[in-house]
Amino acid sequence: MLEDHSAVSQLSFGKDDAESDITVGLLSSAVFQETYAYREALSGRKSLIIGRKGAGKSAICQQLGSAGGHPGPTAMITPDDATSNEIRRFELVGVTDDTAKSLIWRYLFAVQAAHDVVTHARTSHGRRTPGSVRALRKFLETNGEAADERLYDRLRRGVQGLQSASLSLKAFGVEAAVDVAGTPEGARADRQLGVLERGVALALEELGCATEHAPLLFLVDKVDQGWTIDPDSHSLVTGLLLAAKHVTGQYGGAVRCVLFVRADIYDSLRFSDADKFRSDELRISWTQEGLEGMALARARASLKVNLTPEQLWGQLFPSEVSGEPITAYVFRRSLPRPRDAIQFLNLCRDAAHERGNDPIAEGDVIAATDKFSAWKLDDLATEYRVNHPYLESLYPMFENTGYIVMRQALETRFHARAEQLRQEFPDYADNLTPTGLISVLYGIGFLGVKRGNNVVYAGGPKAPPQPGEDEFHVHPCFRPALGSQGPVELTAYSPTRVGNHTRAATGSIASDVGLGVSRDVQLLNQVIQSCERLLRRLPRAALPESIGVEVHSQVSHVLGDARAVLEELRAGSAVDVSRHALAASGYFDRIAVQLSDHGFQPEPITRAFADEARLLVRAVGGAVGGGSGSSSSH
Repeated sequence: MLEDHSAVSQLSFGKDDAESDITVGLLSSAVFQETYAYREALSGRKSLIIGRKGAGKSAICQQLGSAGGHPGPTAMITPDDATSNEIRRFELVGVTDDTAKSLIWRYLFAVQAAHDVVTHARTSHGRRTPGSVRALRKFLETNGEAADERLYDRLRRGVQGLQSASLSLKAFGVEAAVDVAGTPEGARADRQLGVLERGVALALEELGCATEHAPLLFLVDKVDQGWTIDPDSHSLVTGLLLAAKHVTGQYGGAVRCVLFVRADIYDSLRFSDADKFRSDELRISWTQEGLEGMALARARASLKVNLTPEQLWGQLFPSEVSGEPITAYVFRRSLPRPRDAIQFLNLCRDAAHERGNDPIAEGDVIAATDKFSAWKLDDLATEYRVNHPYLESLYPMFENTGYIVMRQALETRFHARAEQLRQEFPDYADNLTPTGLISVLYGIGFLGVKRGNNVVYAGGPKAPPQPGEDEFHVHPCFRPALGSQGPVELTAYSPTRVGNHTRAATGSIASDVGLGVSRDVQLLNQVIQSCERLLRRLPRAALPESIGVEVHSQVSHVLGDARAVLEELRAGSAVDVSRHALAASGYFDRIAVQLSDHGFQPEPITRAFADEARLLVRAVGGAVGGGSGSSSSH
């Protein structure tokens, strides 16, 4: 297969979203990765799966709801915009918004459970139908609850029933007495729900569902549909959490819920019972090894060949890109989630296919890198447009500069834009501070923080940036789109020279070793000595290692060029030494400014560059004022 020059045209890593991947993509085959999060949700040890967009929440949800997933019955609940808007608007007099939303969610769960019990009793328990099951069937018929009804229609019926007390409970032997005169809406709705839930629980108990088979599993996904930052949206999700926990305790283990919630939404919630959900939480995290395994499984499925890792990462893909192993190159430049990896790898495939390359070449991967980076920068702003609408306005602070930024530099850049940002986003003015922005940019994965010898990016149990942690790195994913490929915005050294003709060697030699050393030689020696002093100081400077390496490299260029000019001078070539020394002085001054712009203003090495620049300017002034170079010796 790999020898017939058609592998790239057939290679695919799947679709961007789990729903499409199941219907027309690769999840329809056996490529689903049974991750720790999946196993914990399947076992019931965790019921709250939290992750960023593209982290694989919906893939887990879809797998649990498939024939090969959860061994018991499942019910998928995925609100659309209309359903979410209806829940947000739902309210009851006498209870908080969180409680009101929890009641409507409880209603949806109870009615769905009732349908499942009635169907299960008919298909699995034959003619022996307990009275509790008959009561549930009668309740559903009386209240017009059809088994195949849309979620929105069921919700509308529940809203009407709970708000107007029109929910018929006669099937359970309860008349309108549940509506005691003067009882607030909230208390009345809770009593109505209590009757229905006890009816469901009794039927489950009489059928022995809690002990005879796996529980009914509610899978709730897409609760971010139509999400806004208003209090009603928060209550929608908070109410869902409260209702899911209620369900787990209400039905004796015969029914349970697994909720899939976006991390930024969950982290924004503030409610009094939040501490009761800690043991239920599981945050999805991906390692490079896990993403490599996912990519390999998808490549195998698309090519229908049992590829080895060496074949994928050494034959179909180049083994190295820009001197970096291909897997390190790809997965370091994407956020650690399946969607990013799938998109990046598919882009590499597309670039090769468009160019007629098979296998994928190094240039294809580099071309895909730039396009992918632009995608991800746009996607990041879209992902957080609700919670952080100002995010895109922060990008200019990081454009066309080094990817390492110190806290002081970030504060300086922010203060230059602060007033405009606060005018454009007045609702966020209190949080638009350097510390607030660092926290946000770290939390969304845009910035990493230097911690010890490593750069740490958000994800898992890692703590946010702490006071005293002052070095931040733009994530490699976003650097190409921002034009921030180097560690620091350091202009490459380009010396200024004039003249290319040869002059008499005797004059040069005489001025160097005769009656005295010429001013030209003295000036070049000054440049050389300045370089040597700076190179000796660099290892002791408190610069990030990558910046120190870049600065060392550029100063070494200045030193090497000065020595070469000295040799040319001694060989009799005509060189404008003053202009060369001024070029070195100007370059040192630019380095001082650029280091200062990156937050190294108090650092002694910054002052050292400025001092050497001034020293060379004075030396040139003395040389120019005293004559015209070597001719003054004669």
